[in-house]
Amino acid sequence: IDFKVKSVTFNDTRVKLQIWDTAGQERFHTLSTSYFRGAQGFVLVYDITNLKSFQSITVWMNDIYEKAGDEVDVILLGNKCDKESERVVPKQKGEKLAWEYGMPFFETSAKENVNIEHAFSVLIKEIRKR
Repeated sequence: IDFKVKSVTFNDTRVKLQIWDTAGQERFHTLSTSYFRGAQGFVLVYDITNLKSFQSITVWMNDIYEKAGDEVDVILLGNKCDKESERVVPKQKGEKLAWEYGMPFFETSAKENVNIEHAFSVLIKEIRKR
């Protein structure tokens, strides 16, 4: 697991983000509830050039609901939008899945920093509403 702590300013308030990056690896589905407990938000990311990564989102959502409850905020990101020519997951599929779970959806490019900050600011805004 890659773990990062990032502090950002949101509406004049410092917010500390603890980011646990499992890279979607199946072995991390067995993470104990303690990793999920206390989390206020989750960012689920799939690769638009990899159908399996998209299909695993439902499994991760089930883990989140089971281990963290259904009151946490979740956003869905379809990453690598800079690789449009290699796309195998249509944008509409991401939008539909996000709609089914009632979560915001963004297509992003971590490589080109497209929509990353905006997506995190939406998540932070949702969390702070509580």
